[in-house]
Amino acid sequence: MKSPFRLPWATTGGRTAVSANRSTEAKAAGGFAIVAGDGAARWSGRSYGALSRAGFMKNPIAHRAVRLVAEAAASVPWLGYDGETELTEHPALALLAQPNGRQAGPDFFETLYGHLLLSGNAYVEPLAIGNAVRELHLLRPDRVSVVEGRDGWIAAYDHRAGNVTRRLPVDTDGEGSLSLLHLKLFHPLDDHLGFPPLGAAGAALDLHNAAGEWNKALLDNSARPSGALVYQPKDGGNLSVDQYERLKQELEAGYSGAVNAGRPLLLEGGLDWKSMGFSPRDMDFIEAKNAAARDIALALGVPPMLIGIPGDNTYANYQEANRAFYRLTVVPLLTRTAASLSAWLSGTHGEAIRLEPDLDRIAGLSAERDALWARVGAAEFLSEEEKRQAVGY
Repeated sequence: MKSPFRLPWATTGGRTAVSANRSTEAKAAGGFAIVAGDGAARWSGRSYGALSRAGFMKNPIAHRAVRLVAEAAASVPWLGYDGETELTEHPALALLAQPNGRQAGPDFFETLYGHLLLSGNAYVEPLAIGNAVRELHLLRPDRVSVVEGRDGWIAAYDHRAGNVTRRLPVDTDGEGSLSLLHLKLFHPLDDHLGFPPLGAAGAALDLHNAAGEWNKALLDNSARPSGALVYQPKDGGNLSVDQYERLKQELEAGYSGAVNAGRPLLLEGGLDWKSMGFSPRDMDFIEAKNAAARDIALALGVPPMLIGIPGDNTYANYQEANRAFYRLTVVPLLTRTAASLSAWLSGTHGEAIRLEPDLDRIAGLSAERDALWARVGAAEFLSEEEKRQAVGY
């Protein structure tokens, strides 16, 4: 008796075509057979464009987590100090409140923090009129490249927009002028560029996206796992070309798609259905997807509870998770940005200016602020002036 064989048009997660580089088709006297190729995983890129498309623009968890961090940090106003004196009016504060004619302060900083999370780098270009800086503009990270000098340090930056390339120097001469500001996150293997937090969750991002695609393909294929039709000829015969094409067309037209879910499969003599994949329960589909979502949120510093991922009981309640989010993610991001902007903007005004985020305006830290005021207010050994100074006034 001839050995059974599998037809090459066996369904695989909603697809009927067999890729030439993943499998080979052989025809023998007994019929057709499928020889599967290697099952190596395929990963998406880790560049700014790849993370933007596969993460922010395609994955709902990454999209919400990036927006949550960027919008929360951008909503915090800035305070300026000259030594210990708080500045109520200053050109640098006015510049940060309205960086350019197209963006207000929150819009500008939301884009800046988004660049940092997706690229690990953010570039701010100043626009000066005379000796005064009038506007600040953000450059897309994928359009900026580093030009190294002979000593290995950064000599300039090249900015490409279409067919035009501009070279932006690192240092500029003349009072009241500023060079390009480069903000970057820590990168252990690069001296000049930062590492994006979303890049550390690249495997989880691909897994979460693949789970969604697999689920969609499963629904398109009548919500059945992958399988194959096995033909076992009893009389030594073989399927003719017309029979083969007819069965293939009947499967594609009558048993694929969500509208045909649950429809019984009618098999003729010698045909048998063999499952070749795992069911959603066997794959623990939901938990695997939630685990990938938690890894994405973890890489971006967002408690999973804030995004609505079930099964995470790290924090006692939503308020505690929100406070940890601000204290561990938003405030450090604001602090490093304030230090860079302070040193950068001090050069154009000829005087030192210290920028600090106004943490008293953060609603998520109100409980900590109330506790501090209660402790200071109850300290009878402090004068009123010392109490004001202790709480930051």
